[in-house]
Amino acid sequence: MLNLKLFDRDIELKSTRDGFSEGLLIAADENPNVVGLCADLIESVKMDAFAEKYPERFVEMGIAEQSMASVASGMAHEGKIPFMASYAVFSPGRNWEQIRTTICYNNANVKIIGSHGGVTVGEDGGTHQALEDVALMRVLPNMTVIVPCDAIEAKKATIAVARAKTPVYIRLARTKTPVITTEETPFEIGKSQVVYRSENAQVGIVASGPLLYNSIMAAKELSERGVAVSVLNLSTIKPLDIEGLLRFAKESGRKIVTVEEHQVYGGMGGALAEFFAEHYPVPMEFVGVKDRFGQSGKPEELIRHYGLDKGAIMGAVERVMGR
Repeated sequence: MLNLKLFDRDIELKSTRDGFSEGLLIAADENPNVVGLCADLIESVKMDAFAEKYPERFVEMGIAEQSMASVASGMAHEGKIPFMASYAVFSPGRNWEQIRTTICYNNANVKIIGSHGGVTVGEDGGTHQALEDVALMRVLPNMTVIVPCDAIEAKKATIAVARAKTPVYIRLARTKTPVITTEETPFEIGKSQVVYRSENAQVGIVASGPLLYNSIMAAKELSERGVAVSVLNLSTIKPLDIEGLLRFAKESGRKIVTVEEHQVYGGMGGALAEFFAEHYPVPMEFVGVKDRFGQSGKPEELIRHYGLDKGAIMGAVERVMGR
């Protein structure tokens, strides 16, 4: 079930980092072993509500992302469930080796929260717009990678990963984006969901993160023009939903377009290219950032500039169809 206002102009807008904040409180209420660590960005990554309610379970690490990863690993080995949060350009960007060696190598039960992913960070510019974080995380053994599509899914993902027993990376966005799902929409780590289905679909769009909304809008307009398109929400980038992806490709004209607010190289599109090349080769097109850094600008301007808007997705569908 999706938001009944999905196609309305007044659809609710809310950031995925806000959903994380809500989910973290629920997870902490449920399990006293949930603890929080932050690298001097408590309000920006929305850990302030947790720190206020559970000050004895919160550690402000300062600008020390490498130390934060090591401390979180130590806490996990003592039975805690650490959520460590920063901007994604700093964690995992700055502390990747510590995440690799102290967390993943030891399969430590640490939850890494990377906020401000993608170009929609806006005016903060290219130095703060993480476009490589999914690639950094999905290459690590033992790591689960999740990119929620909206605030509600981010809340559910946070609660779910607190119950998991492995390292997890959740990517969050700064900007308020459309609330696509509802409280009743199913979420399960490692499972995808068809969110827009067309009869006799000619192309399948696989999207991750808030760009799922643009993908649905593109599919709707194309369907109105006589091009049948279905859309899959792939919030778990690793592990991939093998059965779901194969079924979706077979039911969607054996043609796939991937959509993500991340570098095409190494991101979700790269993961699907690897998967389909091995298991079920299909024509593919990739919507994402094409080997470029971000820059300052309004989020909606940057989405257009980097070819991540509805029109760009529609163009990719036309290309994969050979038009």
